[in-house]
Amino acid sequence: MKKKFNWVIKSKHILIIMILVCLSLMALAAAVNLPAGPVKNIVGYAVIPFQKGINSIGTALDDATAGLQSKQKLVEENQQLQDKVDELTAQNSQLTQDLDELDRLQELYNLDQQYSEYDKVAAQVIAMDDENWFSTFTINRGTDDGVQVDCNVITEGGLVGIVTEAGKSWATVRSIIDDSSNVSAMTMSTSDRCIVAGDLRLINEGKLQFIHLKDDDDRIQEGEKIITSDVSEKFLPGILIGYVSEIQEDPNNLTKTGTLTPVVDFEHIREVLVIKELKQQKGDS
Repeated sequence: MKKKFNWVIKSKHILIIMILVCLSLMALAAAVNLPAGPVKNIVGYAVIPFQKGINSIGTALDDATAGLQSKQKLVEENQQLQDKVDELTAQNSQLTQDLDELDRLQELYNLDQQYSEYDKVAAQVIAMDDENWFSTFTINRGTDDGVQVDCNVITEGGLVGIVTEAGKSWATVRSIIDDSSNVSAMTMSTSDRCIVAGDLRLINEGKLQFIHLKDDDDRIQEGEKIITSDVSEKFLPGILIGYVSEIQEDPNNLTKTGTLTPVVDFEHIREVLVIKELKQQKGDS
């Protein structure tokens, strides 16, 4: 049984055959002195379609190259625009930080004017002991700046705490929200005295506790200002602590207990003012 052979002629074979035919005709024309016109016509019919195809491919390649160059240019321009956006974003962020710092410094200046009778020094917080609340923290001022133990510390219009330890260029501050803190205080309108006690659990609700308030005539209402009292051992008098938020009668019916909202945000302290004059010195003078 004979095998069948399938002949497949590829396009490149046709091109080779046509080229050979053209060359043969040209050689034949040269040999027998045939007119060149008919030969050219035959060659034209054979070659021109291939030439058009090659030209089309060349044009397509040129267009593709131009497209790639245009795309590369767009990529470069886009990168330049992105760099500019990044630069403007950084400038805007820096401007926002500068404005925020300016606002804080303005608040410190206003606070300085509010307690103008005291000699003070500005300080920045450089470390804190608690992850969430500024119960105890370190500032960048010390004995070289006139800061000493028992100096009162204020910010945002109110009392922060007291210096418990001081080095040459640093000091530790214990704030009034610390569990070990007790501040002798009084009401602004009636001068009735009480104790503001630190409680880190209660500060999670944004409040402080006051105890032992004597208010026989029930004059103290929500919103009453609580300030440091004249008889405080270490705290200078008249410094705002906060505002009464709740008040209730004690079981003994003699005193009252309640909570107050501190004027200082003990979660976001960055700058403070340290009053260099001690309560003991104030009393001696």
